[in-house]
Amino acid sequence: MKTKSFLFLLGFVLCSIAATAQVQFDAKVSKKRLGINERLRIDFEMNQDGDNFRPPSFDGFRVVGGPNQSISNSWINGKRSFSKTYSYFLAPQTRGKITIAQATIEIEGETYKTLPVEVEVTAAVDVPKDGNNADYVASENVHLVAEVSKANPYLNEAITVTYKLYVSHDVSITSQWREIDTPKYADFWSQNIDNQNNFKVYEGKYNGQDYRYVVLRTTVLYPQKTGELEIEPLTLDIPIDVQGNRRDIFGRRVMERVNKTISAGKRTINVKPLPLEGKPDGFNGAVGDFTFDVNTNKTQLNANESLQLDVKVSGKGNLKLFTLPTVKLPNTLEVYEPEHSESVNTTIGGMSGSITDSYTVVPQFKGTYPVNPITFSFFDPKTEKYRTITSKEFTIEVGNGPISSANPIANSNDAKKQVVLSKDNFKYIKLDANLKPIAQESFFKSPLFWSLLGGPFLLIPLFILAGKKRKERLNDVEGNKLRRANKLAKKYLSEAKRNIQNPTAFYESLERALHNYLKAKLNIETSEMEKGLISKMLLERNVEAPTVESFISLLKSCEFARYASSSTASVQQDYSKAVEVISNIDKQIQ
Repeated sequence: MKTKSFLFLLGFVLCSIAATAQVQFDAKVSKKRLGINERLRIDFEMNQDGDNFRPPSFDGFRVVGGPNQSISNSWINGKRSFSKTYSYFLAPQTRGKITIAQATIEIEGETYKTLPVEVEVTAAVDVPKDGNNADYVASENVHLVAEVSKANPYLNEAITVTYKLYVSHDVSITSQWREIDTPKYADFWSQNIDNQNNFKVYEGKYNGQDYRYVVLRTTVLYPQKTGELEIEPLTLDIPIDVQGNRRDIFGRRVMERVNKTISAGKRTINVKPLPLEGKPDGFNGAVGDFTFDVNTNKTQLNANESLQLDVKVSGKGNLKLFTLPTVKLPNTLEVYEPEHSESVNTTIGGMSGSITDSYTVVPQFKGTYPVNPITFSFFDPKTEKYRTITSKEFTIEVGNGPISSANPIANSNDAKKQVVLSKDNFKYIKLDANLKPIAQESFFKSPLFWSLLGGPFLLIPLFILAGKKRKERLNDVEGNKLRRANKLAKKYLSEAKRNIQNPTAFYESLERALHNYLKAKLNIETSEMEKGLISKMLLERNVEAPTVESFISLLKSCEFARYASSSTASVQQDYSKAVEVISNIDKQIQ
């Protein structure tokens, strides 16, 4: 009995020692759900000391504090208790469910890993009011405001969104802020007014208090849909210097830097449809205040000479968002496709300038040709009424040239009767006789016979030379790799090249080509195509960093082109850049 008790006690002691010696390495977070304006603390705890601690990359977060290291080593009743902790303070950079990856450490030659931790980041939450808390003081003294010039515009009427950063005199901002989330303006035509980073400081009021403010950005919007449209918020990460609780040796409070995520908040715009009452038949969507003019560089000329006819709209409004009325001329005037030109400047008040369609007209016959008046209609949001402008009627005099039967001219100075030609006058004349020679040359011993007989022998040296060239080409490893890369780039970009004259269709095709190329090279799906993941995978495949940055820049250009118009020059530049980037990736990727 005593032996059994002794063995039981010995087994219990050994199990206790084994349990005590077991390594524990865990990741613990302060909360599993937090707002985007809150902070998260994560602790990596271990019960034995180790080496080579490697924290995770913290994707989706910005490290605002840490690592802070703490060690607890105590002996109680002869039993040692050890604990070591690495602590980090994190600020979320995006909303949604974010997974914090594994941390690793080496203990006694073995590598241990923590389990991944998932946290949910929600929209901004109310911050507790604590006058001694630096985060609270910063949030109460810095505000980002989106001011909208008009909350209920008409369809295609210009509005302006001005983003202002208000800073009280109790805090200061000495470092450059950084954009976290940029609004997309999905239901608007948009254009930013570039201030070229020249931020002028103004004095103003915010909630009745004296503040300083700077205008960060001004964006001109033209709503393309009716109803309630949302303007997405602009979110910034701003370093703010506030007075802390510590004091220096002279008793002055020491400034403490706090990084805050500040959002302008969503704005809702109620877009009114254009009225149906009084709407002209030829209305094509022009909204603003315009003038209309149709003129030519000359009205008297000879047949087969050319003249230029310009249809021009000038003024202030959505100049880039409607088409000009077309010109209808007699069939005997040869009219070429118009050349469209724009001289438009976008300011805080919207688009202003002029757009012109220039027609090249070439008369074929002598005569007098009237150009009927052309009407142009637009909606004036100031008067809330439609207006129609009609051009003047004028004639084109063609002096010298053949006379068309469709346009006889009564000329008192010409007493001769006009000769009218008809296609039936020559219908009995056979134009193709299909005659055959009586004496036909024999094929045998003819020049064609000797050419076909001796031709193959003359081609033998050419085949030998071509074979040598082909062998040299196959042995040229670098050249073949370059040619395959260029061929692959042109294969994926062929559709984008066909749409190079249509910027919208071009950028859609370009983005699709870039995604298909990534699918082929990285074996990933469209749902996984996040820029951070793409950069990481390309760098892991030994693609050079400048090439990766150029590829990500192309993706951003495609996204930006959905909401803002692009010039033909920028389209050609992005196409050439895409060919070069895909070729470089295909040469470098492993």
